[in-house]
Formats: sequence, structure tokens, C-alpha cells
Amino acid sequence: MMKMKSISASKASLVFFLCQMISALDVPLDSKLLEELSQPPTITQQSPKDYIVDPRENIVIQCEAKGKPPPSFSWTRNGTHFDIDKDAQVTMKPNSGTLVVNIMNGVKAEAYEGVYQCTARNERGAAISNNIVIRPSRSPLWTKEKLEPNHVREGDSLVLNCRPPVGLPPPIIFWMDNAFQRLPQSERVSQGLNGDLYFSNVQPEDTREDYICYARFNHTQTIQQKQPISVKVFSTKPVTERPPVLLTPTGSTSNKVELRGNVLLLECIAAGLPTPVIRWIKEGGELPANRTFFENFKKTLKIVDVSEADTGNYKCIARNALGSTHHVISVTVKAAPYWITAPRNLVLSPGEDGTLICRANGNPKPSISWLTNGVPIAIAPEDPSRKVDGDTIIFSAVQERSSAVYQCNASNEYGYLLANAFVNVLAEPPRILTPTNKLYQVIADSPALIDCAYFGSPKPEIEWFKGVKGSILRGNEYVFHDNGTLEIPVAQKDSTGTYTCVARNKLGKTQNEVQLEVKDPTVIIKQPEYKVIQRSAQASFECVIKHDPTLMPTVIWLKDNNELPDDERFLVGKDNLTIMNVTDKDDGTYTCIVNTTLDSVSASAVLTVVAAPPTPAIIYARPNPPLDLELTGQLERSIELSWVPGEENNSPITNFVIEYEDGLHEPGVWHYQTEVPGSQTTVQLKLSPYVNYSFRVIAVNEIGRSQPSEPSEQYLTKSANPDENPSNVQGIGSEPDNLVITWESLKGFQSNGPGLQYKVSWRQKDVDDEWTSVVVANVSKYIVSGTPTFVPYEIKVQALNDLGYAPEPSEVIGHSGEDLPMVAPGNVQVHVINSTLAKVHWDPVPLKSVRGHLQGYKVYYWKVQSLSRRSKRHVEKKILTFRGNKTFGMLPGLEPYSSYKLNVRVVNGKGEGPASPDKVFKTPEGVPSSPSFLKITNPTLDSLTLEWGSPTHPNGVLTSYILKFQPINNTHELGPLVEIIIPANESSLILKNLNYSTRYKFYFNAQTSVGSGSQITEEAVTIMDEAGILRPAIGAGKGYSEILFATSPVMHTVRPTFYKVQPLYPRIRNVTTAAAETYANISWEYEGPDHASFYVEYGVAGSKEDWKKEIVNGSRSFFVLKGLTPGTAYKVRVGAEGLSGFRSSEDLFETGPAMASRQVDIATQGWFIGLMCAVALLILILLIVCFIRRNKGGKYPVKEKEDAHADPEIQPMKEDDGTFGEYSDAEDHKPLKKGSRTPSDRTVKKEDSDDSLVDYGEGVNGQFNEDGSFIGQYSGKKEKEPAEGNESSEAPSPVNAMNSFV
Repeated sequence: MMKMKSISASKASLVFFLCQMISALDVPLDSKLLEELSQPPTITQQSPKDYIVDPRENIVIQCEAKGKPPPSFSWTRNGTHFDIDKDAQVTMKPNSGTLVVNIMNGVKAEAYEGVYQCTARNERGAAISNNIVIRPSRSPLWTKEKLEPNHVREGDSLVLNCRPPVGLPPPIIFWMDNAFQRLPQSERVSQGLNGDLYFSNVQPEDTREDYICYARFNHTQTIQQKQPISVKVFSTKPVTERPPVLLTPTGSTSNKVELRGNVLLLECIAAGLPTPVIRWIKEGGELPANRTFFENFKKTLKIVDVSEADTGNYKCIARNALGSTHHVISVTVKAAPYWITAPRNLVLSPGEDGTLICRANGNPKPSISWLTNGVPIAIAPEDPSRKVDGDTIIFSAVQERSSAVYQCNASNEYGYLLANAFVNVLAEPPRILTPTNKLYQVIADSPALIDCAYFGSPKPEIEWFKGVKGSILRGNEYVFHDNGTLEIPVAQKDSTGTYTCVARNKLGKTQNEVQLEVKDPTVIIKQPEYKVIQRSAQASFECVIKHDPTLMPTVIWLKDNNELPDDERFLVGKDNLTIMNVTDKDDGTYTCIVNTTLDSVSASAVLTVVAAPPTPAIIYARPNPPLDLELTGQLERSIELSWVPGEENNSPITNFVIEYEDGLHEPGVWHYQTEVPGSQTTVQLKLSPYVNYSFRVIAVNEIGRSQPSEPSEQYLTKSANPDENPSNVQGIGSEPDNLVITWESLKGFQSNGPGLQYKVSWRQKDVDDEWTSVVVANVSKYIVSGTPTFVPYEIKVQALNDLGYAPEPSEVIGHSGEDLPMVAPGNVQVHVINSTLAKVHWDPVPLKSVRGHLQGYKVYYWKVQSLSRRSKRHVEKKILTFRGNKTFGMLPGLEPYSSYKLNVRVVNGKGEGPASPDKVFKTPEGVPSSPSFLKITNPTLDSLTLEWGSPTHPNGVLTSYILKFQPINNTHELGPLVEIIIPANESSLILKNLNYSTRYKFYFNAQTSVGSGSQITEEAVTIMDEAGILRPAIGAGKGYSEILFATSPVMHTVRPTFYKVQPLYPRIRNVTTAAAETYANISWEYEGPDHASFYVEYGVAGSKEDWKKEIVNGSRSFFVLKGLTPGTAYKVRVGAEGLSGFRSSEDLFETGPAMASRQVDIATQGWFIGLMCAVALLILILLIVCFIRRNKGGKYPVKEKEDAHADPEIQPMKEDDGTFGEYSDAEDHKPLKKGSRTPSDRTVKKEDSDDSLVDYGEGVNGQFNEDGSFIGQYSGKKEKEPAEGNESSEAPSPVNAMNSFV
């Protein structure tokens, strides 16, 4: 019986002290006050319990604490004092307990493995950190082993073992091939949780030599590779199908233990043919709906955030068409300790009582032990005011010397929790923190809140007085809040005056005066009224207001809740709005809004614009407003509203709209509440706490809405805790050392009561640290200073008012501010792919050094100099950005044979990090551009002089020039092609032993060791008689020069002397191309056995694509390539079938540019043919007349020419073109008509040097015959050629003209 009394007394005592704890002091977040008050140490930041460090970097063990005075720090290592001063490699940061171990001097990280604990101490106590276990990460190499090939029968199962090396932390396993491509996985082939690769059944396509298991150690950013495994599948017919058999786990049952809050992974992989399908069930229960996921083609069951309720038997069932098998996994969920009630800091005044409570749970149940100032409480100095009762420490009649930091340790076999909580005994006289004579202004009939923020120890008592000598305020008309605030729920004009707040405790007394002014509300005494106005009439709305004389109102008019139209017809007066000449666009709702610094009111009216009625008719109008609003059935969260409908005005009422006004938070502002059908005149309304409601009703018919009814009586609901928390909570740092926490504040009546505030809590993520919390006023932002750079934080914001807290808010993840990256990318390597393209690689920077959100990498590169010219130029840096964690990129558009530099920088949200050291690389040689010009001068009977300029872009070291030329006869056919190789240091050449009076076409290009560049073309004519040549006009502008010469009296048949190389037998030589826009004529010369079958191969120049092959019919020595792309450079070569793959050398050509439109061939026009026939007929008549006159012996110009020559036999008819020598004169010897490509200055411009068949035809209308010969006049005119100098080079004799029509 006495034992029961003792227990009851103990419980009563505990309840008493728990009640006392509630009245413990709260220290306001006043910066000046916090600087003056003493406070025991509090650990604010520490490294994780299991701290795996990178052995290549310095070890940083964090320990930060705050306190007044600032604490000093000490460390233990493996349970004994760690003397930092005696270890030259270890330093402690100033004003901090954080240790930095320098391992860059050859010291191994393994030497500092161990268990570390930090102690922060000042005169008020000592706080300790968790036991921090330091272990360096390890990424060992794979054990060498001899792997035998796996020979497997088709349809059998197979397991490829990975067995990765044991690392710290464990590696991530994946399978790839030699090309670093992930091996495809499916229901048949998949990777298990242990890293092995499982084949439910093998197929012939599984045969390969490169099954490679990779282990990625993320901590050290290294990847280890196992030796390739070979699998060879041999087929046997038929393939035997088999029922499922489990490859893993083995047997029929197994056990699995998982800790509470972890992720549970269960795996079943089965063999069989056809491939089995896996299904999971929980015996005697259901799988948790929102926490269950299936992975690896349903072979893995994943349950996140497991709890004790997930304990049970889980069955996996493997099934195919031949049967099924199953396995049962018995899951037991244990739990490391977790907090039920963590101890909280306690601030007491001398003589007060209090308690520290430490409650934790786990499986098995954790044991609770207490320490004081880091020493087990059993051996700590005794304190008569302290009594330990299991998980509770009871304090009674504390004194200032009772201040200390207490540690609660809750532990079981799966882990431990350690929490610091201080008891701070303060003796402080009262202080009032609200500024003196602070002025508060409110509107009459609204609440007034007058602050009196205070602090003192013991907790002061607060009293309020009105006036200098007024009596203490008491009664129901006032509300006294625990934080000292005085609330007048409904302030009246007589509430104006001076209010005095008095705070007193046993150590003293203080007071503060503040002022309250109650202003008259702003009222619209004459509101705008509904109007129906005819078109072109005038409409006017009134808005007459009454306001407090000390407040300055502003009046704003809106139309349909938007600004008034910018129209001079709208006239805004002092008390009205007038609309002149009303139109249909003016129809709408007009609102008058009156604002002051303390309140705002508004009133609206509808303007309906109608046409003038032709005859009197029934007037349909909006209904009259409802009447007699009445409130009944008042409850805390609901009320019933009833009313009497007004006149319908010939249009039935369709519905009623109910609006409400909140007289406490938004007086004068009406909000939509609900609406009911027109047949209903009562409604049950839901209410919110702490709202002074008034209601009004609006009737609606087809015409529109009525004026609002008169407001109902007011109904004030009781206060309550907030129902919701702020939304859109975010944490984003604006500076490297802060965290800006923002949220969307609660609106109006969402506060549910007076004194709306927010509790802002934060703690560093993944660090076993307590929440740090502050309570702030009704704002939407709080800045946490002194944070580490770019670390994740858990954040939550909870609403509270004077009645209590809102429900526990959800946590969001934010980050402290970013800073510029610290480290440049390393191991920058450049691989030059070709003369214009390079690939750059770099190693990613450690994520810790990014100090922000990794956005990517920037590559800066620039040309230093050209290797061929050795001349520097203005450096123009180019920048390429590669998004994300990409570690390579391509550099296009490089110039061949040049020296470049580049560097790489990492980019985060703050900006760019330092640049890597400049990397120098060089591009190889490329093919040169075409020679800058080609001039042909000094024509003689048998020679021409060629001059040229080196290429503008040599793109390497020029090795030689290649000159090809061929004659063109009078029928515009091309003769044999001759090729000459000229040394690179030459700039001119004289060609001798040419045929006189012959047109030649020249093809000229430069080449480097890589190959030949683009060619330019030119044409020239040897003269017929050196005595009769006329020099071309000097300075003739664009276009082509005219070369005039006389007819030679003697025909010469001298063949030119060419540079030749002895041919090999058999061979294909002189491959020439004549290209048009979309086709090209390929011709060649063949020396070898008869009846050879030829083929043509071609492709885009510079491309790595395979050559395209076309077969030549018969043994022809020409072929037409069709379907080419305009403006494209091609390579071509010719080969002979059956001659051991014999081919010609490659030739380059370029198709002509795409023409905007096709030119019309004038030779095919009917009018031109008719004109030419008429000219031919006239010439024939002239010839007949001349012949008759000659026979008669008359005098005429021909006869005169005959008389001028001693021997008429020296002027025979020309055999090659059929013209009469005696009819030739100086005017007849003009350049080739239209087709000449030689400008007057004998230079060739780049745009005029395209080696294209278009140059020989009429525009782009030149065509090929089926045999490959070219159709079209050689004298065809190009679009851009000038009109000058385009006449034919042939003598236009009458006979020749006749021949053209035969």
C-alpha cells in the first residue's frame, strides 16, 4: 500500500515539474539582448558519424559551436586526448574547432584513421560532438585470375561472376563491352544486386568475347575493370524448353534483416525457357501502396522507408509456360534509435524548477544514459538541484552555478543518438524591447495590437495602463497575450491615447509608453448606381466619400477590374466619372476604389448600353436587391443565412450570390462565398476562425446582377490554431555564406487568430545535427548567415499564432549560396582528328570544388599562328560550352596547318572557375585553296606565257603545281589532256611548240603532301600571224578581251612539246572531268589489253564515306555521272575489272552552283531559227550575185584583193572550216563568241574559274549525248558575263555561216 503511494507521489512530482518546464523562459531574438546574455556552448555543425574521406585530399573534420563567451575547443582520438600542437600536420581553424589534416606532404591518410570527438567549452558548460569515425576511401585493384571461356548450350542458364574488390564505400557495378557500351539487359539477361550477370537462358547472339565487369568507386572517382569474359553458345536442335529454377536466392526460404527508414531490396532471378516472369506477394498482407517499386524487370522488389509494419514473409513466384517455382523471404525490420522527445535547451531563473526529457525508441529498445559537460553524470560533480529519473532529469530551486550542458545518449546494437541540451540559469532584471513612444494607428471598429516585447529572469509579469495616471487595464474588452501584446478587439475613437506597459520581477521593474490613434473609417456615402444608357448618350457615375481628416485618400476608377481605356471620352472628376458619347464597347462594370494608408473601400456599378427602342416594350431589368438578411444557428465553424428576394423585373431570378466581408482583416472588401439556385432563400455557410463576418446577397437573372443587399449583422468567430502552413518554401543562398529562406505568407483570415508568426527551422542535410529554429513576425523571408558554401539544408516553416502552432510542416531541401569554382579541370588532352577538327578531353573537377550547381564546362581556344606563314595575327578567342558533367567535346572549324592554344574552365551558377593551363596543339596539313590568279600573256604562233599567284590559303607546305591543258577544235571538241608538274617555287611558265591559231583550255591547281587543291581554269589562243596580231586593250574592265589577228598565209602543223612520263602497261591516264550543276562527264585514256571492262568510283572530297561505284557499259572511255549535288567538290577515279584492281589516280572536280532559274536556249526558239534561215537565204543570194559578177569580170572588193597578191595560189580555201581565205579580213578575226573566259587583263577571278561544263554550254542547258559527247554551243553565254568582247573567235565567212545551217 505504501509502495503505491510512493509511486503516485513520484508521478505527481513528475507532472508538476513537466508543467514547470512549460513556463521556462524564451529568449527573444533581439541581437543586442543576445550579445549581452551568457549562454552555454551549442554544437552548430559537425562531420558525419561515419566519415569516409578522400585519401588524396586534406582531411577536414568539422566542429563549430556558439556560446557566450565564445567557446574553446579540444579533441579526443580513440578515447584519449588529442594534442594538436604536437602534430605538425594538424591545424585548427581560427575561432573554430574544425581540424585540418594536411596529407599533401607525403603523409598517408590511413595514419589518421580513428574515432574523433570534439568538445566545445566555456564558463557555462561543455558540449560534445558525436563520435566521428574517420576512414579513408579505398578502391583496390581486381585480383588477377585466369578466366576460361564459357561454352554454353543454347537455352541453358548462365551466371557470369563479377566478384568486385572490396572497397570503401562499396563500388557501383556495371557490365560493358570493349567499346565501352553498356550491355543490353532484359527479362532474359540482367544484373543482380551482387553485380553478377544472370542469363535465364542463353541465345546464339549472346556469343561474344568482351563481357567486362566494371567497378566504379565514386568517392575516389576511379573505375576498375575485370578481365573480359568469353561466352560461346553452341546450338543443338531442337532446343529443350525447361520450367523455372531460381538462380538466386537458393533454396525455398531465406531471411533478411533491414533497419527502419532504409530501403528494402529483395531479389529473385530465375532460369528457364521460355524466360520466366517474376511476381511478388506478401503473405497475409498487401504490399505498401505508395512505397513499393519494381526494378530490374520485376526481379527486384523495392520498398522505401521501411518500418516495423513491413515485417513479414515476402514470396517471389517465377512462372513460364512449363510451370512455376517460388521462394519465401522472411523480413525482420529492426531500428536504430530514433527520437520521440529530444532534450531541449532550458533557460531558468534562480530558484525555478524545470526538467530535461530524453525519450527515444528503437528495436531493440535503446538504453538511455546521461552526461553533464561531457562526463558521465554518475561521476560528475554533484548538484543538489538535480535528480535523474531514467530518461528525465528534474531540476528544483536551481542556482546560477547549476548552468551546464547535458548530453543524452540513446543506443542499441544498431546505433546511437547523442543530443546536447543546456540548462542556463540567468538572473536578469526586466527589459522592454519595444521602442519608446511607438505610434500605432488603426481604423475604428477594427482590432488594435499594441506590442510590449520583454525579457527578464525570472519571467516578468506584464501590466498595462492607459494614461499617465490611469488604472490597470482589465476586463473582457482587452486580450492580454503571453508575449506582452495588448489587443483591443474592437477599437473605438475613445481608445485613442497613451498606453503604458510595466514589466516587473523580483530583480526590478521597467516600463514603456506607446501611442494609439483610432481613425474614422473611409466610407463611400454616395455609391455609383446601375445604369442603362442608349448609344451616343452620356453616362455618369458618382462616388462621394467621407474620410478621417488626417488621412489623405486616393480615388481610382476601374472598368472590368482593369484601368480605364485611354480615351478622351472618359472624364474623371473629384466625385464622379463621366463617359461621353457612349458606345457598345463601354458596356461593363465600373468600380470606384478609395485607398488610404490604413483602409480601402470600393463600390461598383454596371453600365448597360442599349439601342433606342423603336416602340415601347416590356422593360426587362436586373432584379432588385434581396431584403431582410438574418443570421441564425451560430456555431464556431458554421452559420445559417436567410433572406427575402427582391423584385424580379420581368426576368426570373436564376441564382443568388453570397459574399462576405472580414471586418477584422479586410474591412470594406467583399469576397465571394458561394451561390445557390434562385428558388432557395437560405444557406448553411462554413466559417473560419477569428473572422468578423458580414454577409450580403446579390440576385442574378438573364439581364444581369442586382445591387448588393444591405449587409447582415456582424458575427465574430473564435480564434484557433492555424490550419495550414506557408506554401512555396524555398532555400537559396544569395551569398557564399548565407541561406535565404523564403515563403508565401498566409492570407488574411488564414491566420485563424491574432499574433500570426512563423517558426523557421533549418539544419544541414546529411549531418546529424539539431534543428535551429527562430520565430519571426509576419514576414516572408529570413536570412541565415555564416553558412558553409553550397551545402544542402533541410528547411521547414510553421505558422503559429497566440493560440498555438499549425500542423507539422513538410521539409524542403535548399542550398546555401554558391561561390566561384576553386579548381580548374585537369589532364586536358587534345586529339587532332583532321586538319579542321579536334577532340578535347579533360578530367572532371571534384564536385566539392564546384561550390555550386554544375552547369558545364567552357573551352576557350584560339589560333596562335599559321605554320606555313609563321606570322602571328590578332588573337580571336572562341568559346564552346558543354552542358552538364561532360568531359569531352569537338572543336570544329579549325584552320589546317596552324598552331592553336586552349584551356578549359568549369562553370556553376556563380560563374566560371580558374582556367586550366594552356594546351598547345597543331593541325596537320590540308589541301590548298586554288591559286590566287592565273594570267596567260604573250601569245605567239607556238607559245603562251603563264603566270600565277600562290594560293591565298596554302594550308600546308606547297609541294608543286599541276598544270593540265588540252586543245579545243572548231567543233568545240576537247583534245587530249596534257599534264605538267611544276615546282612549288615557280610563278611562271612558257609553253612552246604549240599549234598556231589554236584555242587551249588550261586547268591549274596547287598541291601539298595531303593532296591537290581546287583548280582554276583559263583559255587562250595562239596567234595565226605574228605580223597581224593586235595587242589587247590595256585596262579593259571586266569581261573578256578581244584578240585580233590576221590570217596566216601558210598552214603550220607543229605539235607542242609536252612534259611526259613513260607510261606503265597497262594503265589508265588523263582522267578529265567536265562538270555541270548536277552531272559530270568523265573521260580517260586507256593503254592495255583490249576488251577491258571499266568502272567509275566517286565520292565527296574529304569525306570518309565509302566510294560509290558505277559500271561502264562496253569498253567506252567516257561516262556521265548523274544526280550530283550542286556546288560540291567530288573525287573520282577509274578502274578496270579483272586487272588486279588496277585504278587511275584520283581527280578532283566541283559541280557548278545551283542556278536560280534555267536559261532558255535561244537556239531552240522558233523566231531565232526563222531569222537565221532568212540570213542564210540572203547570203546565198549574195554569193550567187558575186559569182555572176566575177564571171563577167567586174570590179568588186574581192577582185581588188586578188589584184593585190602576186600569187593567188597562196590563199587557198581553208580545209578545216571550209571558209574562203580571200574573204577574211581584220574584222573577221574576233575572239570566240560569248564563250571566252579570258578577261581583258588576262587574270582569272575565283568566281570565274569554276571548272564546270556550264562554262562551255548555254548557261546550264549544256547536255551530254548518250555516248558522252557534249551537246551545246561552245559559245554559250553565262549570266554574269558582260556584253563586251563576246564575239566568236572564228572567221564568220559566208561558207561557214552556210555550213551551220546544213
